[in-house]
Amino acid sequence: METAALIIVLVIVLALFFDFTNGFHDTANAMATPIATGALRPKVAVLLAAVLNLVGAFLSTEVAKTISGGMIREDQISAAVFPAIIFAGLIGAITWNMLTWLLGLPSSSSHALFGGLIGATLVGVGVLAIDFGIVLSKVILPAVIAPLTAGLIAFTATKVAYAVTRRYDNRPDGRDGFRWGQIFTSSLVALAHGTNDAQKTMGVITLALITVGWQTGADPQLWVIVACAVTIALGTYMGGWRIIRTLGKGLTDVKPAQGFSAEASTASTILASSALGFALSTTQVASGSVIGSGLGRRGSIVRWRTVGRIMIGWVLTLPAAGGVGALAALVVVWLGTWGVMIDAVLAAVVVGGIYLLSRRDAVGADNAMSEVADSVHAVDLSQTPPPARPRRERVAAPARRGGEDDTGEDAS
Repeated sequence: METAALIIVLVIVLALFFDFTNGFHDTANAMATPIATGALRPKVAVLLAAVLNLVGAFLSTEVAKTISGGMIREDQISAAVFPAIIFAGLIGAITWNMLTWLLGLPSSSSHALFGGLIGATLVGVGVLAIDFGIVLSKVILPAVIAPLTAGLIAFTATKVAYAVTRRYDNRPDGRDGFRWGQIFTSSLVALAHGTNDAQKTMGVITLALITVGWQTGADPQLWVIVACAVTIALGTYMGGWRIIRTLGKGLTDVKPAQGFSAEASTASTILASSALGFALSTTQVASGSVIGSGLGRRGSIVRWRTVGRIMIGWVLTLPAAGGVGALAALVVVWLGTWGVMIDAVLAAVVVGGIYLLSRRDAVGADNAMSEVADSVHAVDLSQTPPPARPRRERVAAPARRGGEDDTGEDAS
């Protein structure tokens, strides 16, 4: 019993650390664009995101129930084995999160978690322990549908925004009013992030408690909700400046109207998915919205080669995290409790090593926007887009009439 309790404590600690990495990994989804357009100062942006992530974590638990009572068939897994399997899955998720953070790569923390849990469960228990129907309906399908939906919404919203403000077509940056709107929409994205991503860690901890009989039912306990909410808020406040630099510098040419439209689309998609219990990737939704807003603005060019590279990263997240989780689970299967301890030590070494590597090229609020990350420069924009057709016709009409009058006078 003492060993089981120790493993549960390790699972809770590791789950909260994953929650922390999730916070700083996904801050850029809400705040990279308003920072890049000057709508918010960097430190103000991450503080605002942290507070709203904290609030959002208390608004919904539907996603937590998807993980704690759906994806893994805990009733078919021994209580003596399952906490160690969850531990191994979390190692896979954290390793991928830390590696992609070091590289400044905007990947999905959600899919890293799902991949780690699935890989560890497959090795530690077997195929029958995974409810692939739930995985397909509430993880895979949302991963395909949500970015497309967000992109369509952002495309439409961008078209409408530029149609309503068409009189500013001849000004390079005449839609600055949308910067104020970005404060609201980016805040809404941060709030939505709390309603979705914080729930995933709640679900993992609840699942661990259920397996050892410390809890019945899929609803997370209050202390779990509070712990996860505070942890993801702290992670968000840390900023994840490497990924903010990547996304922010890739979006420096995106105009405020586009940022407003993309963020509104991202927030609405995430909030709707949270209400339905869909554990989607906020990173994919945010990227889909940016692409949609780029397609919706005249003069913008979406770099599909870059989009393809980003999508390859999305595809690799599940199997990569799953592979690490599977290896960690294999150590547990071979060595039992000692395997858990070895996994814990190896995970600490990997995380510490990645952190030390990051200090060689430290990125913070003061230098996050100092370089252009061309590798994820997904949208390229001209400074002043061409006027819309109705405006061109209004400008050209007097010139044509003047030419006809001159011709008539010459002829007489």
